[in-house]
Amino acid sequence: MKRKKKTIMTTRKEDGNFIGHQTSLVEGMKAPDFEAKDQHGSTVRLSDLRGKMLVLYFYPKDNTPTCTQQACNLKDDYSSLVEKGYTVLGVSADDEKSHQKFIKKFNLPYSLLADTDMKMIRDYDVWGTKMLFGRILDGIVRTTFIIDGEGIISRIIKNVESKRHALQILEK
Repeated sequence: MKRKKKTIMTTRKEDGNFIGHQTSLVEGMKAPDFEAKDQHGSTVRLSDLRGKMLVLYFYPKDNTPTCTQQACNLKDDYSSLVEKGYTVLGVSADDEKSHQKFIKKFNLPYSLLADTDMKMIRDYDVWGTKMLFGRILDGIVRTTFIIDGEGIISRIIKNVESKRHALQILEK
C-alpha cells in the first residue's frame, strides 16, 4: 500500500515570499477561557487570574534553542515584568515532567502550562503553517497575548523576537 504524501498548504505574497499562519484572535476581544495543569499538576484557569495583567506566551517545545532563548530572556527581565504588574505563563504541548525539567535546568521563575491535548493551542489559534530553518511545516506559531485584568486581549505579539521578548512586552 502506497503512503500518501502530506501536502502542506502555503500562503505566498505576490512576490513569492512565504506568509506563515497568524492567530485569528484580535486585540480588544475576550480571551478564550482556559484550564490547564502547570508543572506541579496544579490547575490554572484564566478566571483565577482576573484582576491581573497576564502575559500568556505560546512556544513550540521545551529545551529547544529558540524556546530556551525566549524563556531565559523572560527570566532575565522577570523582575521588570512583575514590577509592571504582569503575571507570566508559558504554554506548549509538552507535558508536566518536561516543563519541570525545563524550569529546573534554566531556573525559570514563572509557571509553564502543559497543553498536551492542544485545547489552548487551538482556542488561541496558534497552530499553523510556519517556516523553520527554511523548511515549511505545521506547528505551534510563537505568539504572545497580553490579557488585561478583565480577560480582554489588550495586545498580541505575533513577531516574537526571542532574544528581546521581554522588551517587546514592556514596549507599548
